[in-house]
Amino acid sequence: MRYGCVRNAAELTVRWSRSSHSGPNGGQCVETATLPGGEIAAVRDSKRPHGPALLFDRRAWTAFLRSLRRIRRPRPNDPLVCP
Repeated sequence: MRYGCVRNAAELTVRWSRSSHSGPNGGQCVETATLPGGEIAAVRDSKRPHGPALLFDRRAWTAFLRSLRRIRRPRPNDPLVCP
């Protein structure tokens, strides 16, 4: 697995995107982008576009996304359970 970070995400020449589940104000979400070549994914805080970005190779990013899809979302009547 390869990963890293950059201090100023705005220095990356990429197109950032965010989930359609983000609110209209876009205040509490992360943004993702794929670096040229398609092998590295970048993640940054939408509130800090000039802040750091985390970088992940394709294998690590794909594994992360798969793990998110395996998590069952709570239903409205589910009791609150904390680990």
